[in-house]
Amino acid sequence: MVEWKEYTVADVISTVIDYRGKTPKKLGGDWSDSGYRALSAKNIKTGKIVQVDSIRYVSEEMYKCWMKEEVQKEDILITSEAPFGQIYYWDSDEKIVLSQRLFAIRVNQRFYPKYIYFYMTSSFFQAELDGRATGTTVVGLRQPELLKCKIYAPDYQEQKKIADILWCLEQKINNNEAINNNLEQQAVLLFKKWFIEFDNSSKNMLETRFGLVPESFKLLKNGELPLVVTDYVANGSFASLKANVTLYQEPNYAYFIRNTDLKSGTFEVFVDEHSYNFLSKSTLYGGEIIISNVGDVGSVFLCPKLDKPMTLGNNIIMLRPEQENLRYYLYIWFKWLYGQSLIQGIKGGSAQPKFNKTDFKNLPIFLPPDDLLEQFHQIVKPMFELIDENNTENQALTRTRDTILPRLMSGELDVSDIEI
Repeated sequence: MVEWKEYTVADVISTVIDYRGKTPKKLGGDWSDSGYRALSAKNIKTGKIVQVDSIRYVSEEMYKCWMKEEVQKEDILITSEAPFGQIYYWDSDEKIVLSQRLFAIRVNQRFYPKYIYFYMTSSFFQAELDGRATGTTVVGLRQPELLKCKIYAPDYQEQKKIADILWCLEQKINNNEAINNNLEQQAVLLFKKWFIEFDNSSKNMLETRFGLVPESFKLLKNGELPLVVTDYVANGSFASLKANVTLYQEPNYAYFIRNTDLKSGTFEVFVDEHSYNFLSKSTLYGGEIIISNVGDVGSVFLCPKLDKPMTLGNNIIMLRPEQENLRYYLYIWFKWLYGQSLIQGIKGGSAQPKFNKTDFKNLPIFLPPDDLLEQFHQIVKPMFELIDENNTENQALTRTRDTILPRLMSGELDVSDIEI
């Protein structure tokens, strides 16, 4: 029988890299337009690099001044606050800068780095982090407290067997995401070719606010489209919503779909059946276009099809086309092209950026002739259907990983009993 022993983080590491107080200005310089990426806590979501567009860069000179100890392949990145306790395994030779609220550890040779990474993502370790964190408004963790956190581990070979199974699942998930990104970009390129460069269109052009557009295209407002536009607050007053909607952190009758869930691909907030029925005006079935209209204004998603009923969360609007062939055209329009600049143009609010449904419905848009719209739809539809299939597979893979991870890490489940 495999023997498990208790260690601390201090026992399993050889190096801590912690430059959280550094900034370019403190080092006598500034950010660059290119060079070495500087990752901060907001770019780390356990297992993922997120908000890629927000990543800043430093020059080679600044990199050498900043990173006296360099991040190496197999190091583990940990966020110390805002967000707190996110973990990322650095599986790359790329040289990066550790910026705000982010540090790295290097595992010593007695332990398998991927095992330590996965253990740190487990509920056991996250509970350790939570217990040692401090702060009320902003929860954070000091390095000395991190080093005291407990880690349970078997011998090196057993660590490797456990981690390699979990890594296989994680790589399948990542590969599906890469395929999805490629498929979506193919659809965007076709959209640009047909509806921005107007290849495959009439050459008789009209001058519009979008520049020259074929005369066969319709110029409309969003509110004139065959489209349902609704949101969470369409279901009632704030008082009635508060009285009738209860949110849960544990699985319940239906998913409460939020902008942050769509970004991360993990859906962790639920409502009961009464709440779901009360929110009938914003029921989701999958395939709706969802746009953030408060805070992170302009984030655009296609609603996935999940394994439970779904309802729309707050601070986002939902668009449900009445014509099927509008779905992907509008999704690409709002996410990638003219729709983005138009949405940013109606953004208001000082403390928190936002826009309202009325202003959104008044935004202009152009549509191709029906035959061209249908032709485009038939070409890109299989791409998005494959994206849906990959997303469904990833949901199953994620559930499998999240189910077996704590059982493997506790020794309850023997690695030899698992087939991937």
